[in-house]
Formats: sequence, structure tokens, C-alpha cells
Amino acid sequence: MSSLKPADIVGELDKYIIGQQRAKRSVAIALRNRWRRQQVGDDLRNEIAPKNIILIGPTGVGKTEIARRLSQLADSPFVKVEASKFTEVGYVGRDVESIIRDLVELTVSQMRSREQEAVREKARALAEERLLDLLLPPAAPTGALKAADGQADAGGGLDIVSAGGAGTREKLRRMLRDGRLDERVLDVDVAERNTPMVEIFSSMGMEEMGINFKDMLGGLLPRNTRKRRMKVGEALEHLSQEEAQGLVDMEKVVRAAIERVEQSGIVFLDEIDKIVGKAERQGPDVSREGVQRDLLPIVEGSTVSTKYGPVKTDHILFIASGAFHGIKPSDLIPELQGRFPIRVELDSLGRGDFERILTEPRNALILQYTALLATEGIQLEFDVTAIAELARIAEEVNSRTENIGARRLHTVLECLLEEILFQAPDLPQRRVTIDKDYVVSRLQSIVQDEDLSRYIL
Repeated sequence: MSSLKPADIVGELDKYIIGQQRAKRSVAIALRNRWRRQQVGDDLRNEIAPKNIILIGPTGVGKTEIARRLSQLADSPFVKVEASKFTEVGYVGRDVESIIRDLVELTVSQMRSREQEAVREKARALAEERLLDLLLPPAAPTGALKAADGQADAGGGLDIVSAGGAGTREKLRRMLRDGRLDERVLDVDVAERNTPMVEIFSSMGMEEMGINFKDMLGGLLPRNTRKRRMKVGEALEHLSQEEAQGLVDMEKVVRAAIERVEQSGIVFLDEIDKIVGKAERQGPDVSREGVQRDLLPIVEGSTVSTKYGPVKTDHILFIASGAFHGIKPSDLIPELQGRFPIRVELDSLGRGDFERILTEPRNALILQYTALLATEGIQLEFDVTAIAELARIAEEVNSRTENIGARRLHTVLECLLEEILFQAPDLPQRRVTIDKDYVVSRLQSIVQDEDLSRYIL
């Protein structure tokens, strides 16, 4: 982050997201401020709260993509949740504290994977020694190794007369590294832990209770092993993973993960407008304001209990988003409004935006379909007139039916290329060009039939 200026962050987001410059500037400033806070002295650092953001705009304009790319850019712990999935404490459903638990769980898993990757070479060396012990038991009678050049008996196992000392072991090691033993079969002791299935019925924290209870029992139950037949190549990979797990200091991993969550975690709260209830409504809406009240202490800063220990949420960045069609951000409870000081309205997408979305981003849809058909040996090309027509159709369908933004391009392109994708393995021509006439022939009749377009496009 020390080398990423706000302008650089916006430039990186531009590679994947078309338009929405105001939203990009806001999140770039928020991300840079997190780095700036780390450079402030200890006496003031803890007083600087993150500036949480509400992204306002219809579906399919890039709200989620901005938050997701931002977390990848900063290499920050990130979790996306839908606010409508949570219920007020006392109702059956997920409680809001599980957001932080999920974030911690994901971060611990990522940190553990990185640590295992760091010790991969050492773990593989240890696994290699264990595998050589299985292939060439130390207690074997003296003699020589038959089939040193890779020959095997009919059963697929090694036909070893005996272990002929260090020289034989090194010869076997070379064969193992060269892959000449990968198809041989042997018995490997695999650790397993049988945990009984226990169901707990609770109105709050159900998923966390289940995890903790399982972990508690898992520590008390004996660790059993069983013989499993597998090929040498598979056994080497399995033993390497087992050794890597033993080399990783999990206490260190957990401490580092909790610190990363507390200092640089990002929570993306999608559909926050769905937890705003109208005063005149009854029934299911009764708990909506309660979800806001439950979210408030987490957003403003509190301590959440997780199975890895307490986690403070004071400096986690919260990015909320919603369409806010029938309501306004001011309809949120006042306390929660105050915790989201930055509000950015995203622009609706038009024909020009669709043309750029189809071609410019690094993950552009046309690039994706071109790469998919290239696996069949087919060279797919789009004429500029075809791209313009696709953008026009997407804009027209959005205006006549539900406006789902850039997601409409997925349905339009899938319908356009359905025949080619189906016949690709048997197509005689290896080069296919999509022009305006082909687009019109495939899609115009569907677009004109409004009822049909609602189902297909």
C-alpha cells in the first residue's frame, strides 16, 4: 500500500470496472487512509475510525465488483454478506456477529495455506523420507533391489528383494523423483477422526455453537489411523500435506490472522436497503429494524467472540450497498446512518458503457467466450457492428423489463452464442465471425416479443 496512491488504485480498478469514477475515488481514498493510519503515532492511531461507505445504485452497475477488487488490491481479509440473510436476536436465523466469525475463519484458512506453502519444500522432503521407509523398510533382509529401472510385478507393487543399504535407498529416491514409481500401489496409514453428529437447536449463534461443540469433542476423541491403498504419486502428495500441517505453528497463524482482520478487514454488506422496514408494515418486516440495531455495535466498534478468541471490530472497514428504490439512506436508523459518513451514487449504465464492458476490461465477456471456444480450436471474432448491436439490445431489454445493468450482457451473449457453443466440437469452419446481421438474426425476434424476452433475455 505504500506505493499505491489513490490515483493508482483507481487505475487498477479501471482495468476491471467501466465508469463509476466517483465510487472508485471514494473507495481509493478510504483504502489509502487505512495505510495512512498505520503511519500515525500510537497515541492517535486508535482514535482514527474508518470512514465507512454506502454505495447507492441499481443492480449490475459494479458495486460488488468495486469492493471485491479493492480487497484483492490491498490483499485484505474480505467477506461479502447479504444483509437480508440476518435476523434480529430472538428470531431463528443467522445473527450479525457471524459476519465477523466468517471473516476470521476465511482469514485463518488463507494464512494457514500461505504458511503451508512456505514450508512446502521441507514438508515434501520429510514426506519423501516416510515414503522411502514404506517402499524400502529398514528391517528388510540384505540383498539387492530388482526392477531398479522401473519394472514392476503384475500386481503393480515394487518387487523388492531386500534393502541393499544406503546405495539402494538413493537409487530408489532418484526413481521416485523422476516419477518412475508414481503408478506403483502401496498401503499408507491415513489419520482419521470420527466425530459424532450432534444437532443443536438454538435461536442465535447456531452455526458457531455447532463448530465449537465439534471442536471440543474432536480434541477429546482418540486419533485413529487406517490403511489406505494409493499410488505412490498420490501418497507423496498426501504425506506432504500431512507434514506441512505439522510444521505450521497454528498459534502464530491465528494471532496474525486476528491482527489482519482487526487492522485491515473489509466487510461488504450487500442489500442493506432490504433491512429498512416501513412503519406501516407488519409480519416479516418486524425484525428489520432489529437487524440494524444488532449491526450498530459491530459497525461502531465492539468485541466479538470467535472460536479463535475475541476480535475487535473498531477498525474494520464496512462498505454497504443497496438499490434504495423505494426508500432512502435516511430511512436507516439515525445511529447507523452516522456510521456510514461517505455516500456515493453510482450511475446507471447505457449503450456506450455496455460497448466498453464487452471489450475493455481484462475479464471482458468477449475475451472469455473467445478463450472458451479456442479450446475447441475455433477462432471467434466479433465485428464492431456486432458489439454495437449487442449493446443496443441490452439497453433496450433493460429499459423494457427489469434493469439488471451489465448482467444483461451475460444473458444476451449466452443466447447469441448458444448454437455455436453447442456445435463447436463438430463445426467444419475453424474461424467464426459475429457481425450485426448474425446478432439481428439470432436476437431480434426475441427482443420484439416482449413476453418472450422476459423469459429468455
